[in-house]
Amino acid sequence: MDNRFGEMQVFIRVVETGSFSEAARALRMTPSTVSKLIARIEERLGARLLERSTRRLSLTAEGQTYYERSQVLLGELDEMERGLSRGAASLGGTIRVNASVAFGIIGLEPILPAFWKAYPNIVVDLSLSDEIIDLYLDRTDVAFRTGSLPDSSMMARRIGIARRKIVASPSYLERHGVPRTIEDLARHNCLGFNFRRSSPVWPLKESGRIVDRAVRGSLLANNGETVRRMAVSGIGLARLGDYHARADIAAGRLVEVLGDVVQVDEEEIHALYLGGSRMPQRVRAFLDCVVPPLQSFLAAE
Repeated sequence: MDNRFGEMQVFIRVVETGSFSEAARALRMTPSTVSKLIARIEERLGARLLERSTRRLSLTAEGQTYYERSQVLLGELDEMERGLSRGAASLGGTIRVNASVAFGIIGLEPILPAFWKAYPNIVVDLSLSDEIIDLYLDRTDVAFRTGSLPDSSMMARRIGIARRKIVASPSYLERHGVPRTIEDLARHNCLGFNFRRSSPVWPLKESGRIVDRAVRGSLLANNGETVRRMAVSGIGLARLGDYHARADIAAGRLVEVLGDVVQVDEEEIHALYLGGSRMPQRVRAFLDCVVPPLQSFLAAE
């Protein structure tokens, strides 16, 4: 292994102490090891760097040049490492982030403390909304989007897949019965959304065919978290992402229905951002920090 920087450190210490034995003591090495390292440098360079006598060591002309250049190179190395180590702490500015309410609360928010520990001077301007926003008009740096990607100049990093499930609370199912077919949804209270891109239709797949089932219910909300809470309260059926209903299903607060009838209903989630190669360093740092744990979060069963 090439360890010329380490050899330079030994050489500088020999010059500064004027003795192989003193340098060895300071470096916690043996004098013979120090002597062999200096001999190896001289052999590689094909030049004598030190004049040895019983009383003292002195630098040759080549040794003086090697000593001065070694100091410069090691100084640059130290400065580079100090710059990198303080780079995270010195990186600042504001990152404007948009995510759906559920994804933001359950997936993104728990990661932010670790991000701020690494980058304490970066401000995260976080907006949670299930509405689709325009990154240009809203001056958003990163948006987490579910569904097909827009055809644009925006860059994307894939987070994973969100699988939709139809769920209800045990108390609701006791009162109204468990739906066995897609047609049964017509007689159930199906909780829905009121934002512009929403539809009073649940696109479902049954036996290889797409069934657009029109649904009605007593709630139209602008975010999935409200729908989830109302489903847990026993108000009706909800169609939610698996990551959103995961904890409630595990705790028995919600039960999946029609899972044996409806085929897997899934959409991809991406982090969209602007800039490409000209992306601000703070945005790159944010993506590098949050994307891997978000990918693990979505992949968890």
